[in-house]
Amino acid sequence: MRILLLFFIVVPLLEMLLLFEVAGYIGGLWTVGLVVLTAVVGIQILKRQGLRTLLRARRRIETGELPAAEIVEGMLIAAAGALLLTPGFITDTLGFVFLTPPLRVPVTAWLIGRGIWAVQVNRQAGFHGHSKRGPGGEGNVYEGEYSKQGQESDRLEDPDDR
Repeated sequence: MRILLLFFIVVPLLEMLLLFEVAGYIGGLWTVGLVVLTAVVGIQILKRQGLRTLLRARRRIETGELPAAEIVEGMLIAAAGALLLTPGFITDTLGFVFLTPPLRVPVTAWLIGRGIWAVQVNRQAGFHGHSKRGPGGEGNVYEGEYSKQGQESDRLEDPDDR
């Protein structure tokens, strides 16, 4: 919690100091124009990268694979969008790091490897199967089948009405 508080205090102060410094060299209007330009360019890149990641995730789902890396990349791309819309050069730089695939892919691998973002199966949501060791002997792989049995009603029934 302290890290977030520190982040929301320190980063805006650093952004303001950097913006004032840049404005002192190139002028206030040019600095504002540069901030707006980075936001516009970043949003255009964001659209393309987001669509590519979505299409890759869709392909993985169609082949029966879990798109874990694509999910994390999607979160990084969404964070990049927020960072690019925040005025400042530090946040824009971090946003462009998250948008650039050669830089984003290692960040994604690091986040997944560290277990910061993990994909988990919720057994109470109706998925049942057995577990076994995954590739390399690490983690669990859950296999299962799903089938409909009986007729389903168009409306939900209250369990107390039975």
